[in-house]
Amino acid sequence: MAFAGAAATTAGATAGALPAQAAGAVVPGFLHGVASGDPLPDGILLWTRVTPSADAVPGSGVGADVAVKWEVAEDSGFHRVAARGSVITGAARDHTVKVAAHGLRPGTTYWYRFIVAGVTSATGRTRTAPAAGTAVQRLRMGVVSCANWQAGYFSAYRHLADRGDLDVVLHLGDYLYEYGPGEYQARDVVVRPHDPAVEMTTLSHYRRRHAQYKTDLELQALHAAVPFVVTWDDHESANDAWSGGAENHTEGVEGSWASRQAASQQAYAEWMPVRYEPGGHLYRRFSYGALASISMLDLRSYRSQQASNMVDPAIGDPARTLTGAAQMDWLLDGFSGAETQWKLIGNPVMIAPVRFPSTLSAREVGAVSQLLGSTTIDGVPYNVDQWDGYTADRSRVISHLRDNAITDAVFLTGDIHSSWACDVPADPLTYPSNGASVAAELVCTSVTSDNLDDILGTQPRTASVAVEEAFKAANPHVKYLDFDSHGFSVLEVTPGALRMDWYVLSDRTSRAATSTLSASWQVAAGTQAVSRVL
Repeated sequence: MAFAGAAATTAGATAGALPAQAAGAVVPGFLHGVASGDPLPDGILLWTRVTPSADAVPGSGVGADVAVKWEVAEDSGFHRVAARGSVITGAARDHTVKVAAHGLRPGTTYWYRFIVAGVTSATGRTRTAPAAGTAVQRLRMGVVSCANWQAGYFSAYRHLADRGDLDVVLHLGDYLYEYGPGEYQARDVVVRPHDPAVEMTTLSHYRRRHAQYKTDLELQALHAAVPFVVTWDDHESANDAWSGGAENHTEGVEGSWASRQAASQQAYAEWMPVRYEPGGHLYRRFSYGALASISMLDLRSYRSQQASNMVDPAIGDPARTLTGAAQMDWLLDGFSGAETQWKLIGNPVMIAPVRFPSTLSAREVGAVSQLLGSTTIDGVPYNVDQWDGYTADRSRVISHLRDNAITDAVFLTGDIHSSWACDVPADPLTYPSNGASVAAELVCTSVTSDNLDDILGTQPRTASVAVEEAFKAANPHVKYLDFDSHGFSVLEVTPGALRMDWYVLSDRTSRAATSTLSASWQVAAGTQAVSRVL
């Protein structure tokens, strides 16, 4: 079936230019690649964007409706077609196409493509999930977050695409950024400017920015190689977004938050390979046989405003929420009712508590606060944008895991442009003397977005090293921390253990960046604790 868009673009939207790759391109054509996502045992979601005419650029609201054929085959030559169909797309959904292909076999690799007016898209490869209850010996996924176009090139995506051994890619948010050129990038250097050349606030803006990111050839290669499972964090709409606003939104001057949020969510629904449409909910769950479930959280749509210029008790006010009531119930029910061994949570912001060391200089506190999305309340830094700022909700999760003896729960987190391996203590004040860790948390670093060394203006692995050691000393449940490196992670899940490998890029501003394995940490089955492998 096709996923219909919610509304046409706003009147008077400014049309963007065709991508650089489109110069001299055949029209109609496929300029933004192909993608797949949200794998089920019997189906997969397929995505592309059609450019039916030279004027039908993203965000323009221009262009005729077109019929798009799609095919899914058991071989790359499409000799054994498993499913096919045709859908109509048009300006109402920015000429994007989403198809839910059904009737496929579990745990099977397929190839897919789209055809419009005799023009065929690139071929994508995807894979369905194993059947429910199936004994699965291994699940391997790429884990990424925080890819800022202006701060560098997406070499991390290229390295993941070249592996050829991934079942899925988990994108934990900040797939794109809202800022205009010069507002947020690599050490105040715009490696490549955003389009449109303004902060995105309207539907046309969000569509054009999604389109720009989808012209990146390394991102296209990864989408074409592996299915994605995604969630958003804040920059898909605006920095530090909450249900009623955002730090980077000025009500009235930039329109209403309700309109801006709706525009960002509509563009996300149109341009991402995700089983989400405006009016529904983004949080959802996938299973890989009896081995693992993946629960993807939405921690922006329902949250209360972050604590700011308030006294400390606001942090733990039970009237404030990060998840919203319905999503919290869904999350806890998923733990208790899980029919899989590993309970993986796609978690956009960090859940393990983080206490700021008292030994940091004012400059270091400021830099780390900028990195972690923190603020200072009564002179004490708090991670108010993370679960640290919503301790009543976190207590519900931790109590549920502890009281119900839930095992093998692992939070997979993005957002903070750094790499962490942590225990999640039942009580951080008595950890580790009581030995109680209810879960583990593994945090991937940024693809390109600024890290601590970028904020401090220092060389990597110099000034940040002492800050890392101070944080680990102040937080004994934090076992591994790298504040500096850009890159990606690879997660391997087996019945005996879950392991994350962190890979760092040589230079995010180089198209030819290499990658190096920097660290490996695991969670042995039944332990709820991280331990070092490499």
